[in-house]
Amino acid sequence: MIRSLWTGASGMNSMQFNMDVIANNLANANTSGYKRSRASFEDLIYQTTRLPGAQNADGTQLPTGMQVGMGSRPAAVQRIFTQGDYVSTGNELDLAIEGKGMFKILSNGQEYYTRDGSFKTDRDGYIVTSNGDRLQPEFAIPQGTVDITVDPYGLLTASDAEGNPLGQVQLTLYTFVNPAGLAAKGRNLFEQTEASGDPIEGNPGSDSIGTIAQGFLEMSNVDAVKEMVDMIVTQRTYELNSKTVQTSDEMMGIAANLKR
Repeated sequence: MIRSLWTGASGMNSMQFNMDVIANNLANANTSGYKRSRASFEDLIYQTTRLPGAQNADGTQLPTGMQVGMGSRPAAVQRIFTQGDYVSTGNELDLAIEGKGMFKILSNGQEYYTRDGSFKTDRDGYIVTSNGDRLQPEFAIPQGTVDITVDPYGLLTASDAEGNPLGQVQLTLYTFVNPAGLAAKGRNLFEQTEASGDPIEGNPGSDSIGTIAQGFLEMSNVDAVKEMVDMIVTQRTYELNSKTVQTSDEMMGIAANLKR
């Protein structure tokens, strides 16, 4: 009976963890380029009283075993890199990736990757993120620029009032064999890990890399309705596990009061 108390408690802890993941998804429902997370769980060690396939004293084989589990625990939190919805902004430095790929950002000498294409310019004219981190390859918008265009294949051109080009840069995107293995660092940034593999650089529109849409932003891929349904299921599962703890406690109370 003590075992069922700990089993129920492990289920409650798992559902609390799942609720934390869901809450973070909902909190980032309007975050540009955010990719929703999904919690995965695994069962714990089993107490084995009888192994399947063991033999009885008379030589017959047991068709089933006797194992009792010890509950569950979180196993992983996976990023789901599906495409988010697009929002038209009309801002010339808002860039959305249509398909696979990520922008590379340099922050304090460290390379990061992001799907958030809401770029700005700093006082020196460099294209930067909302936190001032420079987009790679670095490019400073020349003085006298009136119009900035980015074609679907990543060629950024700064032009003057007469339409004459003042500067150009070829933007590149990066893909990973296992994007779910990237480490989230906050500020809409991801960092390469051993699990993600090395970044694969390429021009937009080539080698299955996505293209760039200027004047658009990719929003979060969080489905609020799905998250709400998952929240209800998580809450009910939490209640069922708490009921297991309560029932086990009542059974222990009955056993303790057998002798009066």
